[in-house]
Amino acid sequence: MKCPFCEANDTRVIDSRPTEEGQAIRRRRECDNCTKRFTTYEKVEQVYFMVVKKDGSREAFDRNKVLNGIIKACEKRPVPLAEIERIVNEIERYLNNMMEKEVESKVIGELIMDHLKELDEVAYVRFASVYRQFTDVNTFATEIEKLIKDGKRNK
Repeated sequence: MKCPFCEANDTRVIDSRPTEEGQAIRRRRECDNCTKRFTTYEKVEQVYFMVVKKDGSREAFDRNKVLNGIIKACEKRPVPLAEIERIVNEIERYLNNMMEKEVESKVIGELIMDHLKELDEVAYVRFASVYRQFTDVNTFATEIEKLIKDGKRNK
């Protein structure tokens, strides 16, 4: 592994640990040349699929888009980053297990909303407002009423 600091080819592994529920290995490395340390991750290469957007266009699935959308919805909420990453991992695993070459964006959006509804209701409403393109206060109120009804049914 090439050192990101001095670009020397001689680096060694100091520590290895499983991460992401055993789906990846985190390795701490040290450069023999400059003695700086850095972290690398080793993952099984995923089969990539295309996301079919609302307008019919297609783009490669990007887990960072899912991660950033959830982070934005959870901004200033008491949601740990580890929990957000767990959700993204679950969604990505589910989509990969579908074994489809193309997945509609609405499937991904609904998966995100299902997870956010369980995680944090405020984050759920924030995400839903963008995803479902709420245009007025009444749409917000309707979604919140549904959330309240679902909450009463679950109790």
